[in-house]
Amino acid sequence: MVSAEQFREWSHGSWLAFHTDTQIDELIIDTRKINEAASALFIAIKTARRDGHSFLADAYEKGVRNFMVQQPVDVAAYPAASFLLVPDTLDALQQIITRYRKQFSIPVVGITGSNGKTIVKEWLYQLLSHRYRTVRSPKSYNSQIGVPLSVWLLEPQDELAIFEAGISQPGEMERLERMIRPEIGVFTNIGAAHSEGFMNQRQKINEKLVLFRNAKQLVYCSDHPELNECIAQYIHQLKGNSSESPLQLFTWSRKNDANLKIRNITSERNATTVDATYDGTDLSVTIPFTDPASIENAIHCWCVALLLGVPHEETAAGMAQLQPVAMRLELRHGINDCTVINDTYNSDLTSLYIALDYLDQQKQHPDKTVILSDMLQAGKPDTTLYEEVAEAVARRQIKRFIGIGPALHKHKALFRAHKKLNSVFYKNTEEFLKNFHLLNFEKEAILLKGSRSFTFEKISMLLEQEVHQTVLSIDLSALTHNLNVFRTRVARGVKTMAMVKAFSYGSGSYEIAYSLQYSGVDYLAVAYTDEGISLRKAGITMPIMVMSPDAGSFDRMLAWQLEPEIFNMRSLQAFTQMAATLQVKDYPVHIKLDTGMHRLGFMENELDTLLQELQQNEHVKVASIFSHLAASEDAAMDDFTELQAQNFTRMSERLIAVLGYRPLRHLCNSAGIARHPEFHFDMVRLGLGLYGVDGSGLLTDELRQVSTLKTTIAQIKDIPPGETVGYGRRGVSDKPMRIATISIGYADGYPRALGNGRAHVLIHGQEAKLVGIVCMDMCMVDITEIPEAAEGDEVIVFGPQLRLTQLSQWADTIPYEMMTGISQRVKRVYVNE
Repeated sequence: MVSAEQFREWSHGSWLAFHTDTQIDELIIDTRKINEAASALFIAIKTARRDGHSFLADAYEKGVRNFMVQQPVDVAAYPAASFLLVPDTLDALQQIITRYRKQFSIPVVGITGSNGKTIVKEWLYQLLSHRYRTVRSPKSYNSQIGVPLSVWLLEPQDELAIFEAGISQPGEMERLERMIRPEIGVFTNIGAAHSEGFMNQRQKINEKLVLFRNAKQLVYCSDHPELNECIAQYIHQLKGNSSESPLQLFTWSRKNDANLKIRNITSERNATTVDATYDGTDLSVTIPFTDPASIENAIHCWCVALLLGVPHEETAAGMAQLQPVAMRLELRHGINDCTVINDTYNSDLTSLYIALDYLDQQKQHPDKTVILSDMLQAGKPDTTLYEEVAEAVARRQIKRFIGIGPALHKHKALFRAHKKLNSVFYKNTEEFLKNFHLLNFEKEAILLKGSRSFTFEKISMLLEQEVHQTVLSIDLSALTHNLNVFRTRVARGVKTMAMVKAFSYGSGSYEIAYSLQYSGVDYLAVAYTDEGISLRKAGITMPIMVMSPDAGSFDRMLAWQLEPEIFNMRSLQAFTQMAATLQVKDYPVHIKLDTGMHRLGFMENELDTLLQELQQNEHVKVASIFSHLAASEDAAMDDFTELQAQNFTRMSERLIAVLGYRPLRHLCNSAGIARHPEFHFDMVRLGLGLYGVDGSGLLTDELRQVSTLKTTIAQIKDIPPGETVGYGRRGVSDKPMRIATISIGYADGYPRALGNGRAHVLIHGQEAKLVGIVCMDMCMVDITEIPEAAEGDEVIVFGPQLRLTQLSQWADTIPYEMMTGISQRVKRVYVNE
């Protein structure tokens, strides 16, 4: 821990108010993630998307009494709180961490590159944490904010640290290097990822190499020519007038001489053996992966273990046990209306706190259960460790805790000391499974978090709802990313309404809505009252506009605090009558104007009647005035879009002049946000753009596709020439073919129009064209050129590698129809970094 006064000294700041020289052990940039408020420092970081100063009151209400700010604050509003004023809070945070890092002299591994940073970091942790007490970056904390929060985790007892560093533009790595200060560097590879901010590949490589300017060793693969050349030039610069470079290279190569010379790589069904020569000795390791990226990542880890002098037998045993790194929490529908958060990514205190925060967000269930295994790599005395775990679980008002493993069983008294926490313990997973029928899981959120050796996948199989093998995976991190892309396009103060109608365009209802509520969206919009009521029942508290309200549901709208779109006099009068019956006044409504699309809304010649009704109406108050652009994505229609905007401005100003107050005004949809910034008004409406589909053509490279539709191979068979495949004998083999039947059909929302070679899927990253007609529950694809394909293998129907827009073009339809057409029988799985 570091004292508050030490923070002032290291940041060169000044006290706006100072009460107690508290010992700080937690740095907070998000008020939704506070563990120990009394010893926390809230840092009000200001970015293009959000101003941390807006959350000072929230942090104070949650018990925080130490703040770092970059603008004056009315300290009288925060009695007993200390405020440290600095010119720039992010700069100050990085200065503090730079000074904090200097207190440690342990080996630090710094990892950068275009891909594989997090995998290499996590595999190094798996390989080395049994030998050294090891700290590493949580998840993918490798940014200008993530790195200081990672380095802050260093403690005096640590023996090894592993941090990753990622950059998006020149000048950033120098700041990260000062905080990480690695002794051993790993450059994973170089590719196209995050290239937008650089002139060319060489500039990106040279910028990343700055991380190693004070390192002693650098691990990399010398088979990448451009990387090899840049490193050679970098070493030459470091030498200066000296004959030796302070940075020693540790290379591995399949082609050339290297410290670790790869002699042979042999992949079988589920494993790969790598034979190599190191220091004149032939060595061999086997890893449980066959894909090229995993092989490359594993060899990087092997090199670091060799540099650290880990005995080869220990390394080889660890490499054989490497576990896949699922870098995201998975949220799945469970049995008996439960929600299951599957996080077997790792099991340590930092990742547990992250998972508990995510569990706490699941407001659709009042009851919450944590199922946790022993923490095998924590590096703390068991009593201290599980005392912290028990306090963390109890503080979040978890109803039930299930501990699995001998250590948790031994320390169960620490949990039972918290009287409101119902705790149950089992010595191993098998004992839990035998007693599963005695436990009741119903209408609750369940966090499943266990070390790999406890095989918690057996538990997840019992808890998750049974559905067939076709899965729609929704990346909530990508949803948040897309939201922030659009937020950067609007001026500060412009509000955001997010469209979650039609089951959030097929992506889900509550899960999407809560993610948006958590991210600070101002309004949600649904199509029908029942959709809004479902969200309310699930715990959504933010304002919700209903776009197609049925007059017969107005009483339920009022009961559930849903706000109607009013588009004609009939709907206004019917809603007013219901509000009067229920004695409701000034209820928020949204007035829809028809500015040229001619679907719903008041025409200009109806405004006099509308105004007369609104003036004398004490039961409603206009929350917003809006209209809908008919062709905001089409440059050829810009004249019409401008005409619509003129109509909207004129009509809305006429309403405002008579109302005597200014409701919010909104006109732009996703494409309009990107193409027509002059028409943003007070609020914008985000629809398909949130889900990664760019109608404007301007944001394609920035948006991430949120959904990935996956299925599996059910059967493989060899077809001789002249045979036919599928209904109507439409698929004909003119040569020997290998056919895979995959578990998706038009009943799942995969259109029949995609059959007969019009579309393809991806298997092992390779294209497999459809053969014959799409059936109701399955279809057939040609895998003749994919010999490694096997029954049970994953099939990508669409995703980041195969865009939904491409599939829509093949099917002669639009992304809206494709997304909303995914059947409800297809299992939705939600992932979050």
